[in-house]
Amino acid sequence: MNLFENIKLTNNITLINKAFKKKEYYHFLKTSDLSLVVAEIKKNVFVLVSQKRIPVNKISYEFPSGMIDKGENSISSACREFYEETGYKILGRPKKLFTINCEPGRLTTKIYCYYSNRIIKKKGPEKAIKIHFLSKEEINKLILNEKFCNASHVASFFKVIKVPTK
Repeated sequence: MNLFENIKLTNNITLINKAFKKKEYYHFLKTSDLSLVVAEIKKNVFVLVSQKRIPVNKISYEFPSGMIDKGENSISSACREFYEETGYKILGRPKKLFTINCEPGRLTTKIYCYYSNRIIKKKGPEKAIKIHFLSKEEINKLILNEKFCNASHVASFFKVIKVPTK
């Protein structure tokens, strides 16, 4: 194997080694796109999940999210992931907040962010995931304590609560 050829690590991750300058390469990961849902179960009470995240070695609070499967669109993925993780079904079509690049310097991942305030419980949450119903004040505390620390999730939350800007 040539040291500088692209390397398929999994079905969803490929290490790209792109010629950059003479005898230099720029390395990045080609990764799956993701979808996430910010859902309010009632006014100013949001549905979050928590689970152990191995790369940061801690429990992370997040909005339900996951990979967009091959042949699936982002809105279907958002609804599917939300249901799988929480056991709640989104009624109707969630509102698209925005699409954001996760880490454009090293990852190709795009994250499609949605919002819904129309959900109904159908079953229990996915195994190894805990579900939480938290106010915006509680989520802000989690952000300050670095427990809700996924940048795309924080950006989506701030978009929904309309954080004032200068």
